[in-house]
Amino acid sequence: METTQTEFKHVDNLWDDEKAEELDPVETLVYRSNLLGDDWRITNTGGGNTSSKLMETDPITGEEVEVLWVKGSGGDLRTAEKKNFASLYQEEVLALQDVYFDFDETGVKTVAEDEMTKMYDHCVFNLNERSPSIDTPLHSFIPHKHVDHTHPVACIAIATAENGEELTQEIYGDDIVWTDWQRPGFELGLEMQRICEEYPEAKGVMLGGHGIINWADESHKKCYLRSLALIDRAEEYLQQNGKATYAFGGAKYEPLGEEKRADVLTDVLPWLRGQVSQDKKMIATVETGEVIQRFVNGEEAERLAELGTSCPDHFLRTRIKPLFVDWDPQNGTAETLKEALAEGLEQYREDYREYYETCSEPGDPDMRGSDPTVILIPGIGTVAWGKNKSESRVTAEFFNAAVEVMRGAEAIGTYTALPRQEAYDIEYWRLEQAKLERMPPEEELAREIVIVVGGGSGIGQATVPRLIEENATVAALDLDVEAAEATAEGIMEEIGMGIGVAGSGVSRCGDVIGLGCDVTDRDSIRDALDDVVLAYGGLDHVVVTAGLYVSPDDEGRIPDEKWDDTFAVNTKGPHLVADEAASIWDAQGLDGSMVITTSVNAVVPKTGSFAYDTTKAATNHLVRELAIEHAPNVRVNGLAPATVVEGSSMFPRERVKASLDKYGLDYEDDESTEALRAKLANFYAARTLTGEPITPDDQAEAIFLLVSDDRFGKTTGQVLTVDGGLQEAFLR
Repeated sequence: METTQTEFKHVDNLWDDEKAEELDPVETLVYRSNLLGDDWRITNTGGGNTSSKLMETDPITGEEVEVLWVKGSGGDLRTAEKKNFASLYQEEVLALQDVYFDFDETGVKTVAEDEMTKMYDHCVFNLNERSPSIDTPLHSFIPHKHVDHTHPVACIAIATAENGEELTQEIYGDDIVWTDWQRPGFELGLEMQRICEEYPEAKGVMLGGHGIINWADESHKKCYLRSLALIDRAEEYLQQNGKATYAFGGAKYEPLGEEKRADVLTDVLPWLRGQVSQDKKMIATVETGEVIQRFVNGEEAERLAELGTSCPDHFLRTRIKPLFVDWDPQNGTAETLKEALAEGLEQYREDYREYYETCSEPGDPDMRGSDPTVILIPGIGTVAWGKNKSESRVTAEFFNAAVEVMRGAEAIGTYTALPRQEAYDIEYWRLEQAKLERMPPEEELAREIVIVVGGGSGIGQATVPRLIEENATVAALDLDVEAAEATAEGIMEEIGMGIGVAGSGVSRCGDVIGLGCDVTDRDSIRDALDDVVLAYGGLDHVVVTAGLYVSPDDEGRIPDEKWDDTFAVNTKGPHLVADEAASIWDAQGLDGSMVITTSVNAVVPKTGSFAYDTTKAATNHLVRELAIEHAPNVRVNGLAPATVVEGSSMFPRERVKASLDKYGLDYEDDESTEALRAKLANFYAARTLTGEPITPDDQAEAIFLLVSDDRFGKTTGQVLTVDGGLQEAFLR
C-alpha cells in the first residue's frame, strides 16, 4: 500500500511539515492525534486512540528503554495535550501476557480480562499520572511503532454492513484484515498480535462493528497519511458502489422552515426537558443540520432508529437506541408533537426496562434511568440530552456519525447493529461503572440553567462567573448586547468549549452565552428566553440585576418621564421577566428560583433619589408577591445591596464626580474613573459597621446562595441585605 499519497478526495490532509519538525517525538504524537480528532467523520469526540513506541531514558537506570505513549483513559484526540497520554514500559506491558495466562480462566468478558486493567498501573513510566485506557494492549501488542485506532464514518459503515468481511476484502485486499466484533480489552489486544503474526504484510485491521486500526513504522506522518488513505478508499467505495438513493429510501417528510421549527421547539422543549429530567436535570443540544434532516425525514428512519447504533463509543452516549417520534411535521402542531412524544417516551421506557431485565445478571449495576438521550423528530432533527452542554453536544455529534454509518451501510448492503446482549455488556460493563464511581461529585449548580439579566456589567457581570464556578449553565442578558457577549466570551476563553462539535444555531454554544434583552419590552424578553430554550432546552433560575438610576438635577429632581423609565426598569422589568419565565417553569414542572436585586435605599428615606428609592421599595414587595405566585416549585427572593460602585453601569464618571462633590471629597480631574469610584466606595464603606467597601463579588456570592437549593432551599419571599452593616437599613 502506498503511504506517500498526500492528497485525498474525501478527507483533508492537515499535516504541516514545518510545524511538525519543531516538535519532539511525544509532541508529534499529540499533533498527529489532534489532526485525526479534528474531523468528526474520522473519529468520535472522546473516542479513538493513538500511540507511539519511543525510546526514552529510564529515570532510574539511565538506560534507553522502549516506552509506549498512548492516549489515556477519557482523553479526546481533538483537544488532547501531552498530559492526556499515558506512558508505559513497553517490555512490562508485553510481560503482562504471562500474568494473564496464569489465571485459571481467560477469555473475553472473564474476570481475568477485567483484572488486567489494574495491572497497567504497574507498568507506568516516569510516574505519569494519566490512567491507561482499556485499549492499551491493542497498541502494545501490535509490533509496529505508530498505531492509529479511529472510528471513521466510512469504515464503520463497512464494519457494520451485513457483508462487512467480504466488503473489506474487496476494498482493501490484503492490506486490511477483518476480525469479528469483540469487546475492547486484553483479548482484543491478543487478537491484534495474532493477526500481525499471521499477516505480516497487513497494514491494519477492520474491527467488525467498531472501527479500524492501522499502523506504520516509518514516521508519525506515514501513519497519519495511511489512516487518511484507508478512510479515503472506504468513502470512495461507498460513493462508487452505493445505491442511487444513498439516503434512507428517499424523503418521507419535508424539513420545516427555520421560523416554524423554532416556534415548535420553543413550545415543546421546556415540556420535554421536564419529561426527561425526572431523575436528574438534563441540558439539551438541538441539531438541525443536513445530515440529521436527511435521516429523520427518510422513509427508513424509524426502522433504522429502532436498530440503534453499533460502535460502542456511540451507544455509551446515545444509549441502546434513540427515540424516533411518529409525527407528521407538515400537518402536526406543537400539541400533537407533545402527544406523540408522551406516547413515545412511555414506550421507550418500557422497552429499556425490558432490555435491562433481559440482559442483566445478579450483581450488575442498577439500571441508569430509562429515558432516551437522543430524540429524533421528523421535520426538525435531533434533540440530544446530557448532564451539561458539552455532553449533550457530544451525544448529538455521535448520532450524526451513527446516521452516516447507517447511510453508508445501507447504500452497499444492510446495516446491522450490535446484538442487544453485546450492547448491554458494554453499557453496564463493570469497568465503566467503576469509572462512573470514581468521578468527583457534581458541583452545586450542575445541570441548572440560569439567566442573569444585567449580566453585562456590575453585579450581573460578577454573578455570571460565580455561577459558572458551580457548573451552572448561564445566559448573560443585557440591554447592551455587546457587553453581554463580552461577559460570555471572557468566560469562554477561560473555560473553553469542552468537547463535542454538534449543535445548530444558538444551540452550538458553550456553557455560557451573551444575549440582548430590554427588560422594559415583553417581546424582547420573550425573544431572549426563546434563545435560551433553543440553546439549552429550558430554564431553572432567573437573576435580575438590571437597574436604572437617573441622576437628579441641582435641585434634586428628575423629569416625569424619567420616573416612568425608572419604574419600567426597576419594578415592571422584573415582573415582565418573571411573567415570561413562568411559562417555561410551568411547562417543565421542575424546581427553580428567582433573585431580584433591590436596594437598601428601599427602606432608607433620603433626598435626591425619590424615583430610584420608591421603585426599589415597590420591588421589595414584588418579591413577596412573586414568591406566592410561583410557589411551591419556584422560590423568589430579593437581594438588597448598599451602594455598589465598582464596575457599575449606574455609576458613570460624571455621576461619581457629582457624588464626590456632594460629599465634599477631594479629587483631581485627571484621575481615572476607577480611582474616583474607589474614593466614593471607601466613603460609603466608612458609614457602615464593617467599614469595608461593598463589591460586586459580595453580591454575586449572595446571589449564588439564594439560587442554591442546597443552601437556601427553604427560603422564599425574603430580602437579603448585603450592605456592610448600614444601621439605617436594619430590619424594620
